[in-house]
Amino acid sequence: MFCLSAEGNNITQVTQGLDGARIDHVGIVHKQNDSVYVLEAIHHGVVLTPIDSFLLRRDSLVWAARLRDTTHVSLSVQRAMNYLGRPYDFLFMPDDNELYCSELVQKTYLHADGTFIFPPIPMSFHDSSGQVTQYWKDYYARHDMQVPEGEPGSNPGNLSRSLQLIILFRFYESR
Repeated sequence: MFCLSAEGNNITQVTQGLDGARIDHVGIVHKQNDSVYVLEAIHHGVVLTPIDSFLLRRDSLVWAARLRDTTHVSLSVQRAMNYLGRPYDFLFMPDDNELYCSELVQKTYLHADGTFIFPPIPMSFHDSSGQVTQYWKDYYARHDMQVPEGEPGSNPGNLSRSLQLIILFRFYESR
C-alpha cells in the first residue's frame, strides 16, 4: 500500500513517485483470519494497523499494488511479521536494528536466492535543483550527522516506480 501526500512534504520534495505522485509512505497488506491489516514502520515502530484505521489516517489517498511475480509473497509477509515491534529508524540508516517504511519492504521482499527484489538505491535528500534541502541539513545537524546523501537505502516513491510491481487500485477518496 502506497500513501500519497495531498500537499507534499519534506519526503516528497526529495523523492519521485510513479507518475510524479507525492508518495511518502508504504506498508504491506497482511490478512489474518478474517481481518486485513497493514504491516508498517511508523514513528511507533513496526506495527500491524487495521486497514480501516490505515485508510482513515491517510485520508484514503492510497494506491494498492502487488508484485508481478507472487511466487514467494507469503514467505515475504512471514518474514515481515518477524520485524513486528522493531523501533522506527528516524535517521534512515541501513544496517541497524531500526526500520523505516520502505526499508521494511525492501528487507522483506527477496528473490528465492535471497537477493533483494527492490535493490538499494542512493538515498536522495536533494530537490529538483540538485541541492540538499535545508530541512534535511537541519534534521541531521540536530543529530550531529552529515546528510547521508547517496548512501544505500530506499524510499517509498522509488518503490512505487519498480517494474516488479503492478498498481491495482488508486484510491483518492478524500473525506
